[in-house]
Formats: sequence, structure tokens, C-alpha cells
Amino acid sequence: MKLWSKDKESLKTVTDFTTGLDNILDLHLAPFDVLGSLAHITMLQTIGLLTKPELDTLSKELKSIYKEIQAGKFEIEAGVEDIHSQVELLLTRKLGDVGKKIHSGRSRNDQVLVDVKLYLRYEIEQITQATQQVFELLIAQSEKHKDKLLPGYTHLQVAMPSSFGLWFGAYAESLTDDLITLQAAYQIANKNPLGSAAGYGSSFPLNRTFTTSLLGFDDLNYNVVYAQMGRGKTEKIMAQAMSNVAATLGKLAMDATLFLNQNFGFISFPDELTTGSSIMPHKKNPDVFELIRAKCNSLQALPNEIALLIANLPSGYHRDLQLLKEKLFPAIQTLKDCLRMTHLMLSAIEVKDNILADEKYKYLFSVEEVNKLVLAGMPFRDAYKKIGLDIEQGKFSYSISVNHTHEGSIGNLMNDQIKNSFEKIIAEFNFHKVHLALESLTK
Repeated sequence: MKLWSKDKESLKTVTDFTTGLDNILDLHLAPFDVLGSLAHITMLQTIGLLTKPELDTLSKELKSIYKEIQAGKFEIEAGVEDIHSQVELLLTRKLGDVGKKIHSGRSRNDQVLVDVKLYLRYEIEQITQATQQVFELLIAQSEKHKDKLLPGYTHLQVAMPSSFGLWFGAYAESLTDDLITLQAAYQIANKNPLGSAAGYGSSFPLNRTFTTSLLGFDDLNYNVVYAQMGRGKTEKIMAQAMSNVAATLGKLAMDATLFLNQNFGFISFPDELTTGSSIMPHKKNPDVFELIRAKCNSLQALPNEIALLIANLPSGYHRDLQLLKEKLFPAIQTLKDCLRMTHLMLSAIEVKDNILADEKYKYLFSVEEVNKLVLAGMPFRDAYKKIGLDIEQGKFSYSISVNHTHEGSIGNLMNDQIKNSFEKIIAEFNFHKVHLALESLTK
């Protein structure tokens, strides 16, 4: 079934090529297509394009379809082009001419726009919740291991003392900044394009403000041409926000892979979270972190893929945009998987004590010894030169205790402040408003 069919059908080869993976990927959009239709018909009744009995009949059937989707019993039939066609087909089969009225005042263009925005809004909430779980675990591990010192590196050379409190806390704060970009993507996704039709509006007196309220959107995409231009732009902004989270996870995974290496030996994991070798019986491989690293590197390429896909397209709809789903939808699941596996690994991490007691790390404390001389009154450059000469002449002596007190240092992690920042951003999403609106629409 094609919503645009008249008296001639396209060659099957053409249909198969242009449909692509829509009959699979559109299942992600199924619940949101029904939600958009419920809002649209509710509005149509207020402007006289549906009677109250017709609205009641359509709403009842759409809610029935919505329950089937929620129960996992919904499918797009063979030969049906997309989710929009499938829903309209089901309504028309059941209700006859009343089902045909559902499309008044809209196009598949604004249908897919609203479906994608509702879907992305939902997925951003899922990603945010998964990010929050990793964040809270990082803060907890930072506090638990705050007194355990760790070598700090620059240029991959031993540099200065660090701590597991700093290491875990650094990634928690990184996720806090990543959440800001997710919140920005949410603001873009949380604007209503419904009623822009094919991108040029409608001669029907549509009430777009009403559907905005019904669907829990914060605002409209006001200009109908821009609403259509938002396709691709919204996905690119979403991909960029996802890539930021991925960059944090990928760097953490790289650290963990290094730290598990026997030459570092700072952390370990239970056997069931690592893998072995078919030939070397001693191996405990960090395959989970290696795959997180690889998947997150791929996610960081996604914004560029999307940017190139939509590059130089003029305003208006183009079928190129269909391919956005093939790029973005699987990537969303990949990021959620990486967050889930990062949480699993970090929840079971074992941290080694007394790492810096090993003499090979003694030069980590050179700056500490310089600073002690400065505190005793020696000019910094003189103190630096003295300790440098002591090292060269084999006279360097040191203490493995550190006393860092300034904000964000080993002895003053500022985890409460980082947590407050994170929670402030979470509150700004206002997910509860959306939940209330959609519950009201589907009850």
C-alpha cells in the first residue's frame, strides 16, 4: 500500500529500492506515529473536519493499535511502504471512509517529522537516564577510592601523583558537560513540526498550538518551511550530542584497557567480565572495553556522516533524508549498549592499593619536593634546579604523602558540586511534562 498511489503502481524494483529499510526501521516510530495521529485528529475535530463521533471512533481504534505496539504485536505488512501507510491501512480496513479522513491537513513529510522528533525526544530521555546511572556510579567510586593514589601521566610519561578519586570524578564531570549538549538536542527535538504538511502549510485552519500542547512539546517550529528544513538538522544535532557522550566513554575505555595491562596493573576485573585466549592460558583480555572504544569511535564519526548526507540539499523535502534513519537509529542503540556495559564493568572494578609505593614511581613526587622548598622560602626556579640536580646525581629523596587542598585536587574533589551541576541539568529537561501530556492523550 502506498498513500500516494492513484491508478498505476511503480515497478517493484523501484519500490524496493526507494522503500529501503523503512519497513524495519519504522517500527521504532510506530508508537510515535499513533501519538501524532491522536493529536492531529483531536485538533481536526475542533476545526470541523471530523465530527465528535468520528473522533471517538478513530481515537478508540488508534489507542487499540497503540496497545498492540506496546505489547510487541504490531508489524508492517509486506507490500506496505511505511508506518504511516500501515496505520492508515488498519484504520481504513476497520472503519472504512472514516479511516480515510485521518490524513486531512497533513503530509507524510510532517508525519515523519513529528514521528522522528517524538522518537528522539524519547530516546534522549533513555540515554539521559543511562548516563545518569554511569555518572552516579563514577561519583560513588570516586568517593570510595579517593585516598588511593595513582600515577598521573603527560605524554604517557610518569608525571605527577593523581588518584582514583580524581580519575573516576573526571569522567563524571565530563558526562556533566556532555549532558548539556544532550539537553540542547532535546530542546531542538522538543519543537512541534506537525501542521507544516509538505513544508508549505495548509489551507485548512489548523490549530498547531493545540497539537503542540497535546503532544507535550515545549514550542512550535513556527515557519512551515523551516519545519521541513529541520529534518536532518535535528538528527545531526542529536548525533553530535551522542558523539560527546561516546567520546567520554571511549576515553575511559582506553584508560581502563591500559590500566588493566600488566605493565600498569592498577585495576582488575572478575574473570567473567574478561575473555581468554585460545592459545595463551594466562590471558584476561579487556574485550568489553575494546569494543566500547571501537563503537564509540564509530559514534564520533556519525555527525560527519549525517552532515555529508544532507550537505547542499535545497529547502524542501528530498528522499535522501530517508537514509538518516539507517544512520541514526542503530547508533542510538549502540550508545545505550555502551553506557550499559560501561556501568557493568565499573560496578565490578577492583582497584589496587599502594601503587605509588613502588620505587619506579618516585619521580612522580619531584614537584612535591620542589613545592616543599618553595614553601620554605626558596625561589621556585632555584628549587626546580636543586631537585633536578638531585635527580641527576642520584640524591633525590621524597615522601609518598601528598597534601593537595585546592578546589578539584586530590584532597578536595568537589564531587558534591559536580553532582549538583549534573542534577541541575537533569531538572531542566522536565521529562515529567511530556509524560503527563502523553498519558492524557492515550488514556
